[in-house]
Amino acid sequence: MSHTFTLRVYYEDTDMGGIVYHANFLRFIERARSEWVRDLGNDQNAMRDAGLVWVVHRIEADFRAPGRFDDVLTVRTEVQAVTPARLTLQQVVYRDEVELFRAQVTVVCMTTEGKPVRLPAEIRALLQ
Repeated sequence: MSHTFTLRVYYEDTDMGGIVYHANFLRFIERARSEWVRDLGNDQNAMRDAGLVWVVHRIEADFRAPGRFDDVLTVRTEVQAVTPARLTLQQVVYRDEVELFRAQVTVVCMTTEGKPVRLPAEIRALLQ
């Protein structure tokens, strides 16, 4: 299962040298995950209203090449593993065919009170 999300690098995303500030890659992949979840049909507002939220548990990231002001970037999100309690994704940011950033992201579900819970069956079914 793969999803792509495209964005443009704005001036606010860069450092003084016009290069994407490293922490902004995390913002880019977060946006991509949000769009991916929406495209799957998972309504995060309804999920929160039901008392559940997605939480990032772990990120392992590699910076490969710089992004620059006005670049058009593509974030590809792929499911790596689904267990009853975790979802592991690989997210890669590209400029054209050049890989700029790669992350393995593990997300879990929690109650809005902060208690870990298993992924709801309907969400696991969307991911199978």
